[in-house]
Amino acid sequence: MTDAHSAPPTVHLDDLAEPRFSPEAEPIREMMGAMAADCPLDADALHTKAAAETGLDDFGADDYRERLDVFLAALQDIPGMHDAGIVNFHAQLLQWLKNRLLLTDLLTRHPEIHDIELAPPVVIAGLPRTGTTHLHNLLGAATVNSPSGRSEPTFRTVPYWESNEPFPLPSEAGIEPDPRRTRMDVAVEVMNIVMPHFALMHEMTTDHVHEEIQLLANDFSTMLFETLGHVPAWRDYYLSHDQTSHYEYLAVQLKALQFLRGGRRWLLKSPQHLEQLPVLNAVFPGVIVVFTHRDPVPVVLSMLAMLTYSARMHCYPVPVREIAATWIDRLELMLNALVRDRAVVGPERSVDVRFDDFMADEMGVVERIYDLAGEPLADDARTSIQDYLAGHQRGRLGRIATSAEMFGLDESDMRARFAPYAERFLA
Repeated sequence: MTDAHSAPPTVHLDDLAEPRFSPEAEPIREMMGAMAADCPLDADALHTKAAAETGLDDFGADDYRERLDVFLAALQDIPGMHDAGIVNFHAQLLQWLKNRLLLTDLLTRHPEIHDIELAPPVVIAGLPRTGTTHLHNLLGAATVNSPSGRSEPTFRTVPYWESNEPFPLPSEAGIEPDPRRTRMDVAVEVMNIVMPHFALMHEMTTDHVHEEIQLLANDFSTMLFETLGHVPAWRDYYLSHDQTSHYEYLAVQLKALQFLRGGRRWLLKSPQHLEQLPVLNAVFPGVIVVFTHRDPVPVVLSMLAMLTYSARMHCYPVPVREIAATWIDRLELMLNALVRDRAVVGPERSVDVRFDDFMADEMGVVERIYDLAGEPLADDARTSIQDYLAGHQRGRLGRIATSAEMFGLDESDMRARFAPYAERFLA
């Protein structure tokens, strides 16, 4: 335990390839493993269970089934998948199918959802560790006093619990406290026990503002799948298909969430948008995009630490070097796509923010974004943002030590690979 004047800890991950778990984590892993026989990674079994748990049977347009089959096949190719990992993937796949059922049912009962007009969202696009999460939560903290006297958020965001279960079960609608939040409380507690250092890389709480990439998973087409496991077959399939229809499915979900829990204008965030700018721009006319930038080498190393550390949730041993090599290729492709497509969203609707500039003047960056979005930065919104800053100092939880050598990489080669991006946005 460190006191208020101690420096936050620096953690050296020496068990990435061969994970070690605490005595508190082992019973959880054993319990999950014991459930594996009842949690097959099988499309028919997953559909049957989703229908049984919701009492519904309409999954919507069935084009997702091919994508689901491709992902399931890719999961089968992961070497060293352990029983707890099978259960983990089964639970995620099951939830995405349930979300489809619940959305289809909601739209059937309330077709007026389709008539909701989405205001042009404000979208944060950048790699992890470039300030995206901090900026997302910072802007999401802004509240203003409404004419009714209630404090309301400036932007509509998706908290972690809602991103996982966006649509309530019919049997749970209106129950308080919301059972979805309660379930997420348990999931976060388990995650913190099994992966105690994950919060140093990406802090997660039940009400933490989360990415809409989780909503894209409900249509089974998202870069999220690549971060959950080493699935190069899925990656190749995903990259070979246009993503427009899946962003349109996202837009429908955002309308449904506004219908259920209100909101005026969405604040979104995902690294996936870096390579999907033409699609983002077409599906969300007038979109405002904030691009965050930082020296790509430490950013990528930090991202690799997060990906290889979380891989312990599903496999042993973890193929650290293979994952790292794959992601260097993947991120080079993504950043080159950004260089190619950056002009799709013109300067009247976008801004580039360097990490160091953001850290030096956080409120100044907020003011630029508000101005770009045409939003007034009221005194109460400014105060709520400053209150958030006061309780969320950078690095307060500690840091993870990283190096190219950890992943079998050469830093000079990395700099050469990412040179087009660095020259375009950091020179």
